[in-house]
Amino acid sequence: MYFNFDNSYPTLKPEMYSIIKNTKFGNPEYVVYNDSLAKVLGLDESLKSDEGAKYITGFSEDIKYAQAYGGHQFGHFSILGDGRAFMLGEHINNNIRTDIHIKGSGRTPYSRTGDGKGTLYSMLREYIISEALFYLNIPTTRTLAVLKTNELINRSKPEPGGLLVRTAKSHIRVGTFQFAATESEEHVKQLFDYTVNRHFKHLEGKTNKPIHFLREVMESQIKLIVKWQSFGFIHGVMNTDNMLISGESIDYGPCAFMDAYDPETVFSSIDRNGRYKYSNQPYMASFNIVKLAETLLPLIDKDIEKAASKLNEVISRFEKIYKKEYLRVFSNKLGIRDENDFDKTLVDEFHQIMFTNKLDFTNTYKKLTLRELDVEFEEWIQKWKKITDKYNATDVTELMENNNPVIIPRNHIVEEAITKASMKNDYEPLDQIMEMIKSPFDYEKIIDSSFTEPELMHNYKTYCGT
Repeated sequence: MYFNFDNSYPTLKPEMYSIIKNTKFGNPEYVVYNDSLAKVLGLDESLKSDEGAKYITGFSEDIKYAQAYGGHQFGHFSILGDGRAFMLGEHINNNIRTDIHIKGSGRTPYSRTGDGKGTLYSMLREYIISEALFYLNIPTTRTLAVLKTNELINRSKPEPGGLLVRTAKSHIRVGTFQFAATESEEHVKQLFDYTVNRHFKHLEGKTNKPIHFLREVMESQIKLIVKWQSFGFIHGVMNTDNMLISGESIDYGPCAFMDAYDPETVFSSIDRNGRYKYSNQPYMASFNIVKLAETLLPLIDKDIEKAASKLNEVISRFEKIYKKEYLRVFSNKLGIRDENDFDKTLVDEFHQIMFTNKLDFTNTYKKLTLRELDVEFEEWIQKWKKITDKYNATDVTELMENNNPVIIPRNHIVEEAITKASMKNDYEPLDQIMEMIKSPFDYEKIIDSSFTEPELMHNYKTYCGT
């Protein structure tokens, strides 16, 4: 009626998912509906109705399922699964398959001791951050809608309940492969074939498909992490269950954008040792790739040592590929078109000046783009100009403007918006920030300074919240 569903995931072995009857909320109401995304998905306008709200939150009798997966969470492996979410279905539009996933929907067989529900506050946070990444051209899952459930749920205090309707190319994670590996080699083989058919059809017919598969997943993950680094984005929970095979970012609980540049920046309240700090994100990505590779061993060769050797050839290239992608992206941020002219020490020195002077990451790159850097950069600017003066000045500026945003979702602005919306039913600040983040590279747009200046929120922490 509202979607064109064709659920392929339940063709996998039954241990990979659980058919569920989800919690039915008495009076769910839209507080956010992403019209532009709905158009991309070819959805009918009727989905925005009260009946559509009931349908999308699970009132239909359609088959719904929660996925099983594992995860290295802060280095320790656990069997997990959709403990507070379910798959409404796989929507087909223009031959493109998109998962429609409901988060905060109540208990499932994977909920353990939790209630499986979510707060409106945390769902609005995911909406803001996921859309901000989308408009920054970072591959990401997206938010189709946020609904309030009109009930209070108990966290540290009673909070309004909320539901998130999330879209993704798929929800196949590194942790999905890890879970399959705990079941049997046949589970891994079936999941691998399914994943290749869904995301990597061009690999069909190739010999050593798992090798090509690992290489492509690794390269997409490298591109994603370098994008994060280039905008000062810190995910906060880079567990293997939060790494999608598709290369999209997912799960926006303990995440935020860095204000003052500091490679040790950590936002997650539970990351006490800095495992997922800004500077560690590339290493955590490589850790996750290693864990994916481990699940593929039996698909490569019956001789595990030979299989490991072949996979290690791929993994050993992680650092080289990462450095090349880092060079490409950060040379663009400096307006350097010819990567042969780029010297990484130029970026390192630029960042060190920021760190020493506690300067804002986004605003400093913006000032460089506008040629408005402060006096502490005087010596560095001479080195930079020796390179960029050989290019057309307009081309340099255009390249920088396309890679250095004028606005990001500032922590204090996000907090104000989601607090007022969830606790006071005041959506004006949310609407304002959403309008701002839709054009992050528009240097002509007049932006209120409150959206661009950092607020010194000392020891700012974020929480999972659901």
